[in-house]
Amino acid sequence: MSTTIESQNNNLVRIAAHLPDLIVYGNFSPERPSVDYFDGVLMFVDISGFTAMTEKFSTAMYMDRGAEQLVDILNHYISAIVEKVLLFGGDILKFAGDALLALWKVQRKQLNNIITVAVKCSLEIHGLFDSKEMEDEELDIRVKIGLSAGHITMVVFGDERHNYFLVTGQAVDDVRLAQNMAQMNDVILSPTCWQLCDRSKIEIERIPEQRAVKVKFLKLPPTFNWDEFFKKCMSFMSYYPPRQLKTLRLAYLLESDAELEASLQKYVMESILKQIDDRQLRGYLSELRPVTIVFVNLIFKDQNKVEVVGVAIQDACEHITSAVQTCRGQINKVFMFDKGCSFLCVFGFPGEKEPNEVTHALESAVDIFDFCSQVPKIHTVSIGVASGIVFCGIIGHTMRHEYTVIGQKVNIAARMMMYYPGIVTCDSVTYNSSSLPAYFFKELPKKVMKGVADSGPVYQCLGLNEEKRENGEEFIQDVRLHHKINYFMDNMKKFLISGYSRVLIYEGMTGYGKSQILKEVEYLAQGERHRTVAIALTKISIHQNFYTIQILMANVLGLDTCKHYKERQIKLQTTVRKLLEEKFFCLLNDIFHVQFPTSREISRMSSLRKQKQVEKLFMKILEKTVRMEKVILIIDEAQFVDKTSWAFMEKLIQTVPIYIIMSLSPNVEELCAAANAIVKNRNTTYVTLGAVQPKDIRNKTCFDLNVSSVSRELDMYLVEGSCGIPFYCEELLLNLDHHKVLQFKLMESVEKTTVTWNNMFKTFTKPTDELKLFFNAEEGNEVICSLAGGVRLKNLSLPTSLKEVSLIQLDSMSLSHQMLVRCAAITGLMCTTELLFEILPCWDMKMMIEALTTLVEEGVFDCFQTGKDLRLAHQQDASFQVHHRSSSLQPSQGTGDREEFQELRNEVIQCHIIRFCRPMMQKTAYELWLKDEKKAMHLKCAHFLEENAHRCERCRGTDFVPFHHFAVDIWLNKLDMTTMKQLVRSYGYQSEEEIPASKPDPGEKPRLFPESLSPEEIRDKILEFFDTTITKMKAEEEKLLPQKACQCEEVLTMVILPLAQHFMALEEKHKALYYFLEITSAYLLLGDNYMAYVHLNEGYRLLRTLRKKKSWSQTFELATFYTLKSRICFNMGQMVLAKRALRKALKFLRRVFPHNLLSLFCYDHLEKKKHSYYLSQQVQATEGPHPLHVQAAPRSVLFSLLSSVGPSTMVPACLPAAALQIVKAFLDYSMFHQLAGYGEMWFPYELKAVERIYQLPLEGEAIEMVAYVANTLGHIKFVMGHLDLAIDLGFRAYRMWSLLRNPNEYCSVLCTLSSALLLRNRYKQLIQVLESLWQLSAQEEHTFSKAYFYFTCLDIMLYCGFVYRPFEECLQFITLHEDDSILRFHSGILLGFYSALAIWYARLQEWDNFSNFFNKSKSLLSRRTPKTAYYRGLVKCMEGQVLHLQKQIEEQSHRAQDSAVELLKNLESLLSQNTMGAVFHPRLYHLMAYVCMLMGDGQNCDIFLSQALEVSETQGNMLEKSWLFLSKEWWYSNAQLTEDQWLHTVLNLPSWEGIVSGNLRFQDLQKNKFLMRVNILDTPF
Repeated sequence: MSTTIESQNNNLVRIAAHLPDLIVYGNFSPERPSVDYFDGVLMFVDISGFTAMTEKFSTAMYMDRGAEQLVDILNHYISAIVEKVLLFGGDILKFAGDALLALWKVQRKQLNNIITVAVKCSLEIHGLFDSKEMEDEELDIRVKIGLSAGHITMVVFGDERHNYFLVTGQAVDDVRLAQNMAQMNDVILSPTCWQLCDRSKIEIERIPEQRAVKVKFLKLPPTFNWDEFFKKCMSFMSYYPPRQLKTLRLAYLLESDAELEASLQKYVMESILKQIDDRQLRGYLSELRPVTIVFVNLIFKDQNKVEVVGVAIQDACEHITSAVQTCRGQINKVFMFDKGCSFLCVFGFPGEKEPNEVTHALESAVDIFDFCSQVPKIHTVSIGVASGIVFCGIIGHTMRHEYTVIGQKVNIAARMMMYYPGIVTCDSVTYNSSSLPAYFFKELPKKVMKGVADSGPVYQCLGLNEEKRENGEEFIQDVRLHHKINYFMDNMKKFLISGYSRVLIYEGMTGYGKSQILKEVEYLAQGERHRTVAIALTKISIHQNFYTIQILMANVLGLDTCKHYKERQIKLQTTVRKLLEEKFFCLLNDIFHVQFPTSREISRMSSLRKQKQVEKLFMKILEKTVRMEKVILIIDEAQFVDKTSWAFMEKLIQTVPIYIIMSLSPNVEELCAAANAIVKNRNTTYVTLGAVQPKDIRNKTCFDLNVSSVSRELDMYLVEGSCGIPFYCEELLLNLDHHKVLQFKLMESVEKTTVTWNNMFKTFTKPTDELKLFFNAEEGNEVICSLAGGVRLKNLSLPTSLKEVSLIQLDSMSLSHQMLVRCAAITGLMCTTELLFEILPCWDMKMMIEALTTLVEEGVFDCFQTGKDLRLAHQQDASFQVHHRSSSLQPSQGTGDREEFQELRNEVIQCHIIRFCRPMMQKTAYELWLKDEKKAMHLKCAHFLEENAHRCERCRGTDFVPFHHFAVDIWLNKLDMTTMKQLVRSYGYQSEEEIPASKPDPGEKPRLFPESLSPEEIRDKILEFFDTTITKMKAEEEKLLPQKACQCEEVLTMVILPLAQHFMALEEKHKALYYFLEITSAYLLLGDNYMAYVHLNEGYRLLRTLRKKKSWSQTFELATFYTLKSRICFNMGQMVLAKRALRKALKFLRRVFPHNLLSLFCYDHLEKKKHSYYLSQQVQATEGPHPLHVQAAPRSVLFSLLSSVGPSTMVPACLPAAALQIVKAFLDYSMFHQLAGYGEMWFPYELKAVERIYQLPLEGEAIEMVAYVANTLGHIKFVMGHLDLAIDLGFRAYRMWSLLRNPNEYCSVLCTLSSALLLRNRYKQLIQVLESLWQLSAQEEHTFSKAYFYFTCLDIMLYCGFVYRPFEECLQFITLHEDDSILRFHSGILLGFYSALAIWYARLQEWDNFSNFFNKSKSLLSRRTPKTAYYRGLVKCMEGQVLHLQKQIEEQSHRAQDSAVELLKNLESLLSQNTMGAVFHPRLYHLMAYVCMLMGDGQNCDIFLSQALEVSETQGNMLEKSWLFLSKEWWYSNAQLTEDQWLHTVLNLPSWEGIVSGNLRFQDLQKNKFLMRVNILDTPF
């Protein structure tokens, strides 16, 4: 065992495993080429099925099937073949993809016996595949074997750093031909092999018209002793290991030898040597990888003369090595068969990925072709180039393996090389990816090629010398470009007016849309007396002198349309005759490919003088041209402009008025002085392009797909995956379309669908109004794009093009930086620096900081100190900036760079969170891990994270789902007794020994409310109790109040979410389910219903796979699942679905849905007793908890359903579940009875709730319970219209929650309080509350508080007569945030927002804008969430309908009468509902009165007005009361209202600052209120 380990750690052994014994034990002659001759038997084994399998994996839709599975399958079979060959004494010469060549090297007289051994080996290999079956992949793996024998020649060639070898001769040609004749499971002997073998031992079958034969079986005599025969044969084999060594290969036991190691290293690729030096695992480099294959075939004039051929191969090899290595390619294999010598070159191996890889490969191919065609001894050079995903990896056996490539693209390159001899060919992928002009290629006739079903179009590469440019690129409009194009238009105006040159440069990375912008610029630049010249440059353009100006002048002179040089020559003579003497015409020969006679004067000129003459001529021509028309020059990829052209353009813009627009990529090599001068010119405008905004990605998606909207899930996937880069978005869409993921439907059919759990969140995001400027969709075009069922976007494999981008960046890093990126990829898109340090192998902190700093600087990671910084980063807009200097042209200052790096290093040291800048880098790096390594890393992450997998310290570290970890044993790190006791105490419970059994509590407080107290005294007592609580909280702040802000959102993002994914990767479904339920509960606490829904569905997928196993923990999880499902349904207003889910939750707990108060309290009492008993036993036993302990969560939803409406706050999950649920039950039933109108039945419940919290010791969770009760009571009083009491309670809750520092609860209080103050016209206090809301939104990045802030600002403008925030600011907020997942699925606030905006535009008579927002509000009405925010929005929506009715009547619409009757019925229905609070009644009566007035029903109008005034007076609703008086006065008067009355009012609305400064009295605000129009009818008044 120790010998084996030592061998594996020996570098020489590891290198020898990549080479045959023929090389390991060979003669290392320094002569190149060197030739050796010997006899032997050759075996060629071809394995079919692997190429198809590689193709299947490379085109797989999901990432979970990759290289590691392919490695396992390949090596499962190839390793078995190699082992057989080694057992029978063979030497594996080469692995050729999914084939291998083996050799038995012996003297000629031993050939007959060795052939028998080789036949026996071949038959046993076939036997392997008869018994092995592919269970998962359904692939038919079969083997064809050819055998030959005779003289063999080995040629070694190369240079000082690299050596290659090949075997040649008749035996080599014969073995290839024999294998080609074989069918599946055949063994074919070549004619020479059949002649040399012992025919008495081999039964054969003749092949018609062939001298080769097919082996049927070995016919050994009964007395034949195979072991002795084999032992005798192996005695002639020089390097067959003796049996006592117990090894398959003698080279596996080599001892360290520096000289031998140095010699063998030359035969192994450098990337493999690096991994061997780093002790990497054999599978480290195995991956499915996009590469470019270059197959070179050389046919020699005298194939049989090895000495001559060897020299030619040596010459060719030296040049091929140089050509490919210049572009970071490598020679992987060299073969020699009957059709010449073939070199397999690969561009894009791990660590060698480069931008423009395909172009480099074609450049190398053309260079190799040109050189080899000139080698005298080479007759024909044929090259095939193909690009795509192939398997790159080490295949074989532990003792003998090689790094190779397998895949359809390898086959295509090889077949093109053979079927199109004498030229350089490429496939369509290479053609399209090369970024070279089309005229470099010529499409060839398609041929049927063996083993290639459909190669697609095949092109001949004609060469890479620019000669002409074809025009006519199709103009494609892009909806993202509006703002960027404005800079072109502005500069265009300046250019046309001033007559001076202008330069506009768009700078941006690849994919940011520079070329697209220039296409639109070219289209817009067309005009009368405008000459637009568009030039698209490539990398090779920079090496061609004066090329850019050559193209410009060809266009100006009209030569670009000439097809023949004579036509160009005639046109040139006509144009330049007056500008240039005829003897100088020949200067234009090389520039415009014409053939003027060369004059003596020109032949004597120096090159510099010729260039000056040409430039002088061109300048004259341009000066003449601009007098007749404006010249606009557009240059795409201007970094490839040659130096001479830059210098000419610098002179040009100073001499001739010309408008130059160009695109430029940053981080290119330093540009020349002329380029710098142009950039610094005062008439140059620099536009730096950045990532576009999500709305632009959405617009682009809708435009590209020609749809009116896309599903929210697809929108989020594209926004996150594209990183705001348009090209990435296009590639992701193409990938989705390729996998048939996209589905297209009519919007009408979707809208008619009944709401179910599966389609509850099937919302569709629409493009912005900007799209209408560019995309004229037909009227009624309501096609939408959604996703096919069951598709999981996050697991989709990346498109090849995007994977290449990441691989290029990865391969440019050092190995240590690559390791850090790969480790970070395991953790997900983001992780903490602590976790990263934990999983990095053998790194110290300093090493990690240095590496992270470099990677942050290179744009691989972003770093953040807190979760708040992370949230802020998502909101930054860096789509484009305007400068007058390029960042890529700034001079480098060494000292400044070091200071910046040190500053960045300090930031990294302080950072807590790192995040991949681009998700595709994380996906790409993640796919590089092999399966076993990946699992080990995931397990390491899970071990580290689960210690913090609970709520934050501020929330006392409980579970997001109460008692979750008690019920489900999922922890990897088992808990000891002390930890269990601490966890029990965290929920506020004590064990049995800690609770006095029979002694009453001496400190028990007396009753708060004696029966003799009046309601007013009770009210004062309650307020006094809350005041006392606040005083104590302030006095003992450090003892009673949390000192840290809540970090639960960060825990969710950085711990719980990753843990679920780690356990999914580990296939630990129970543990993953646990965390998905925790995630769902956490998102519900944060108010994000959509994300809760998404992750609950992930949990449901797991539940379906686990249902076969029945256990208590699974029952608990099922009950929890349906409880969470009911909460989501309730929040989304789907009451039927919520009740159905809740009944299922209780059913799993073997409980029924309680239908009355008595049964509810019986259950509560029983629960409390059993729960206390369980907790006393918990530390003593490890059994699961009693089922009744989970009913607290279902009852929380149950109470809300029974009461139909509840406060908008979320219950603090950190409080003791039993006590909190009892208090909540009292308050819910109080609300229920008040809404239902059950007299004074509600009063006792509120008293019991206050009594319950009064009895608790004022510490810890009890303080939060007091604050919760104050807030809830204030909310109830507001809903029922008791505004003064609501304000008193609200301010006390406001003070308590501000001290407790809970953003969600604090926001809830402020929302209710601001609504009550608004109705009471208490504006100063209202503004103070709004300022608190604004501070909360700014400090905590609390979206909902900011939304409510602007919502209230809209209400102030609509109803109060002044401005606190301008309308435009409110509108901008909703435009930017209406797709926010929290707001979008909180129907109340959005419904209110849209309705308020509809009212605003209706008052302004802007009915198109009204319809837009009114339709949006109507779409939300179906979410009947019984919460105050929903009803507030609903009432506003009804007000919008009333204003629209007024328009219908004014226009004498035939539907006006029916609309009015229906509207009145709806208003009456709302009044009769017992779910809507009395606080909304005055507005509803007011609207009903207005409808009656519009209908001419004065009597009912008067009744409703009186009722509205009466209720307003009772409630103290001063806002509605003052408006009612105005309406009554206006409706009963004969005054006329002008059309634009509200417009004049809006324009003159005073600001709050003006009111505070005393410039306006509060009484004067009345005149700014909206007056409902009634002068459109002849009323009876």
